[in-house]
Amino acid sequence: MPRGQRRRMSSISTPRMQQTLAFAWAVLAGVLCLGQGVGCQGSRLIFDFAPDDRLEETVVLADQPAGFMRQRRKVALIDVSGLIADASVPAVLGGDENPVSLLAESLRHAASDHDVRAVVVRVNSPGGGVTASDVMYRELMHFKERTKKPVVVLMGDVAASGGFYLACAGDEVIAHPTTITGSIGVIVQTMNFSEGLRRIGIHANAITSGPNKTMGSPLQPMSPEHRALLQGIVDELYAGFITIVETRRPDLDDETLATVTDGRVVTGAHAAELGLVDRTGDLRDAFAAAKTRAGLERARLIKYHRPMDYVGSAYATSAAVSPRALLEVNLPPTLTTQPAFMYLWEPTAW
Repeated sequence: MPRGQRRRMSSISTPRMQQTLAFAWAVLAGVLCLGQGVGCQGSRLIFDFAPDDRLEETVVLADQPAGFMRQRRKVALIDVSGLIADASVPAVLGGDENPVSLLAESLRHAASDHDVRAVVVRVNSPGGGVTASDVMYRELMHFKERTKKPVVVLMGDVAASGGFYLACAGDEVIAHPTTITGSIGVIVQTMNFSEGLRRIGIHANAITSGPNKTMGSPLQPMSPEHRALLQGIVDELYAGFITIVETRRPDLDDETLATVTDGRVVTGAHAAELGLVDRTGDLRDAFAAAKTRAGLERARLIKYHRPMDYVGSAYATSAAVSPRALLEVNLPPTLTTQPAFMYLWEPTAW
């Protein structure tokens, strides 16, 4: 095959071109079907666009070039946004994304790329599940130990509870002055419908293998014994959170530690004064800190993203945590029949 023809054929093999061609064929099929009139009755036209789940990278910030070798050096920007959960979270435009899996996948890319010399993890999350937060923290710690690449954490709008837990894995933690962070603690939100059900003549009668099998059930009043058992678990998980804070923020004195771990939230500026973060700054400061720790004078900041995602700047697709989003992520732990232990800032808790 002539070389020019090979180049032309390879040019249509990119994921973007394949998706464009698939859409064109789907539109053509629809037009042909409509043109058949009655002949199309009883048939179905299905548009099936399989998502491309690979990670791509886009340069979102770069120093002025200073020679080819220096220009190759990269700092990877990895976003952790929204509820922290080891489960598929619906995306805005359809599809699901598992935050734990996405972080692990991004770290794997950063580890395997020799030109990536440091990582900036931008956290914009009110927290989430206890285990999911711990898994993500451990993944970041394993990445640092395995690759020896420095990690700088930049806090966004919110980096509270599980978001702060994850941030503790950073070699340096930078918060915007207006960041909301803290909320160090554990919550297990339960609801009880037994009184309302009793008033309309509905009574729950569970057959159990033991007296504690219905612990936390919304269909019966919580007994003091059940509350004590749940409180014991909360205290145990809270002690683990405190250990992480003490280990990763060793300059906190006992009085300050007791103050900042009572569940309160603070601004990024106050967090820097208290010692919960190293300093305040923005994305460019985090980029500079990552380069300094990696021994780089110049580098490119690259952002990982899915194919077809619009990445016009470093801030593209970095989901903000809106009050509506907070309300939506609160619904599962508050309205399910089972209590969920959460490292979550939940200002709308019942």
